[in-house]
Amino acid sequence: MAYIGKQPVVGNFQVCDAISVVNGQAAYTMQVSSTNVEPENANHMLVSLNGVLQKPGSSFTISGATITFASNLATGDVIDFIILLGDTLNIGTPSDATVTTAKLGSNAVTTAKINDGAITSAKINSSVGLGITEADNWRITSTQSISANTHTLINSSWERNDNDYDKIGTGMTESSGIFSFPSTGIYLISFQMVLNRTGGSRYFTAQIHISTDSGSSFNERARTFTSLDNQGVQTFTSTVASCMVDVTNASNFRLKFLTDGDATYSLMGDTGMQRTGFYCLRLGDT
Repeated sequence: MAYIGKQPVVGNFQVCDAISVVNGQAAYTMQVSSTNVEPENANHMLVSLNGVLQKPGSSFTISGATITFASNLATGDVIDFIILLGDTLNIGTPSDATVTTAKLGSNAVTTAKINDGAITSAKINSSVGLGITEADNWRITSTQSISANTHTLINSSWERNDNDYDKIGTGMTESSGIFSFPSTGIYLISFQMVLNRTGGSRYFTAQIHISTDSGSSFNERARTFTSLDNQGVQTFTSTVASCMVDVTNASNFRLKFLTDGDATYSLMGDTGMQRTGFYCLRLGDT
């Protein structure tokens, strides 16, 4: 609830600094660690004078950080202690790990109460996850000629899609057709290949290869096929290869794409649209 005037002090027991009595003086300043303190009201205090507890409101009053006794004190009087109770009806800040689900009211947590940077993976049960934290899209920008009967690494003209798009997260990095992952996790990789040639062919392949030893060796993880009928004119076809990869060590895992066919063909690229290229989505933790 809202308060008019001074906000109540959260329940917090404090013992005031020792006060030396001045002969003929009734008013004294209350401090804790040499800093003025202001009790919520006189009823939230324990005051002992000459070994006798004083009655709030009649034996003493307070105003801000000043306590005033009902009569002037004299030499020999002793203010034994002043204890501040704070707001004794307020539980204050709960201790860590003491608030359970049952303590939260229905619909108590709203979007307005969730700070963008406050929710971290450490604060969310692993079964819930944080959604897509990495998403990237790359393509080749120019058409390339592929020789017949040759497993060819697609190692040039790569660029990240820059048309009405921005990656999520850090994104993949590329060097001479070899891609590195930004972090560990389960990744979905989808490689789309668009090609053309004049004349038929029995097969063309799109291949996804993964290395777990920083590129020293690669294993083929996916391969798809397509073909062309001999039409006597330039003819187009496409194929998509997809796989899921558990990247357990981002420092060691690598990704590359190969293609081959039984005839020479043109692997199509474009800098303004997606033709030959791939999508990479991190779906969750490893």
